[in-house]
Amino acid sequence: MLFGSVVNTVQLQIEKLVYGGDALARLPADDKGPGKTIFLPFVIPGEKVDATMVATRPGFARARLNQVIDASPERVEPGCPYFGRCGGCQYQHIDYAAQLRYKPEILREALRRTAKLDLQSEIQVHAAEPWHYRNRTRMHIQAAPRFQLGYHRNSSHQILPVDKCPISSPLINDAIRAVWALGDEGAVPSAAHGIQFFANHNDQQMLVELYVRPRTDARDCQPFAAALYQAVPSLQGVVVFASAPAEDESRQFAPLTSIHPEQGQPIGNGELQYRVADHDFRVSAGSFFQTNRFLVEELARIAVGEHKGRAALDLFAGVGLFTLPLSLRFDDVLAVEASPHSIADLRHNAPANVKSTRATTESYLIERGPKIAPDLVIVDPPRAGLGEKTARALGRMSVPGVTYVSCDPATLARDLRVLLESGFKVQQAHLFDLFPQTGHLESVIHLAR
Repeated sequence: MLFGSVVNTVQLQIEKLVYGGDALARLPADDKGPGKTIFLPFVIPGEKVDATMVATRPGFARARLNQVIDASPERVEPGCPYFGRCGGCQYQHIDYAAQLRYKPEILREALRRTAKLDLQSEIQVHAAEPWHYRNRTRMHIQAAPRFQLGYHRNSSHQILPVDKCPISSPLINDAIRAVWALGDEGAVPSAAHGIQFFANHNDQQMLVELYVRPRTDARDCQPFAAALYQAVPSLQGVVVFASAPAEDESRQFAPLTSIHPEQGQPIGNGELQYRVADHDFRVSAGSFFQTNRFLVEELARIAVGEHKGRAALDLFAGVGLFTLPLSLRFDDVLAVEASPHSIADLRHNAPANVKSTRATTESYLIERGPKIAPDLVIVDPPRAGLGEKTARALGRMSVPGVTYVSCDPATLARDLRVLLESGFKVQQAHLFDLFPQTGHLESVIHLAR
């Protein structure tokens, strides 16, 4: 129905999925021009739906699904009772085989639109187990007026109480139940606002990070941490952190001074051993590690590939997921990491032919890039990507090959445009479905001059 120029309720034909989890449809064209683009969630290309407009902008509008009129044969029953209300998953209504077809299309479109790159080669897709794949899960805590543990509601910062998470590992779900039991007993202090569960390679051991609110004392959470440690036999340790707004989720942009998050003494052990292929990694509380427990080994194998030679450079190295396999194929490896937590693990994990440097990638490339000539560079930045200065500094290096590991196709495409201008060409493109049931995707792009 139309009221002036504002559409309240409308029937839409869904055209395609777009990055981030929404789908795209269009209002019918009129004598003023083509119909406005509409974005809405929880639908599938080819479906006809009834929707209500919830926000309008000059070039597009957003809508809410009311009813599916003509359903796609790819529509399935979601595997989680919270789907649609929880902001964590966007694709549980889509058959997993179909998810694996749509995601390469999304990646191709991002590269075509922003990088002006029309991939000639096939995107090689690496599928995961569609459920219980997460080895790391972060949840929000609200202690008062009544205890809640959960995720943000869809399109909201309000907490949706969640007592299980089907995309998280079985061990993490055991720990979620234990936290709920302690919360119901009133054992969770008001200072606590977040918790992260990290399970090891075989889902037998776990490390927990507990986050406290600004201007509260991390020590106030030590009794709860001790109670949780006792309640979950597989827990190796609980570490309480004061939140640090300057750090992003992966902590790869941690400050380069000693001013990093204060943390209480660990209850138990503050680290885990995580095995990938033939390598054992120490991963401490506060360090970054890949999230999909089923695909991490294949990700490392594809990123390193068959490259070998004199020297390799691993940027955003984390705890050394790519550094260690590189050390078997190159005489010398330079590994660069900014996080104070990850760099300590990296130095512990790395063999003798690895030189580890604590620095941001941007500062390292600006200072050292013109002075070195590695055979291969691997970059694995957080969602923000490299950024123009870093991408241009990488493009100016004397290096024949770059492997770009990305968790965001939009920033990947932006950075690739710079690298393509500097003479690189795409040799291979891989899509790793590290995040089934969600609109997120990981990609590995092999570039060569």
